[in-house]
Amino acid sequence: MLEWEGAHQDGAGIREAALLATEGGFARWVTQLRAEEDVPAGDGFVTCSYYWLVKDDEYLGSIALRHELNDFLRSYGGHIGYSVRPSARRRGHATSALRGVLRIAHQRGLEGVLLTCDAKNLGSRRVIEGNGGRFENEVTDSAGRVFHRFWMSTDAEPAELHR
Repeated sequence: MLEWEGAHQDGAGIREAALLATEGGFARWVTQLRAEEDVPAGDGFVTCSYYWLVKDDEYLGSIALRHELNDFLRSYGGHIGYSVRPSARRRGHATSALRGVLRIAHQRGLEGVLLTCDAKNLGSRRVIEGNGGRFENEVTDSAGRVFHRFWMSTDAEPAELHR
């Protein structure tokens, strides 16, 4: 948490970061993540599967597979969101995790998925394109942030992910 310095962690499912400061809060958060597999977190949310990127017992980041799209996700969020902790970036972790989640999406019956990234996030764009993402267009949200939208096939090789 400290490495992100309060920044949003895409694909982590963190809505109240303060809860993660205690063992009990962390346990409630994990229970919440598991429940979202079958029941959306609330209005405006969809069912979602969360995975952690872990190597040698070290948490490296997270990736989420949203089982469907609502209007917001269709424009700005996509089916998949991910983030890698700052000290673990530029080592292929996001590329590997995305490859694994594409396989899971395929097993869930999704033939294609939408991914988006901030237009300024060249690293994420490389990860998406490296996994076969095809640029569709760009959209601008109400705050003026520009997002690139990509579609990709879910026919990918599996990678090791932990729940």
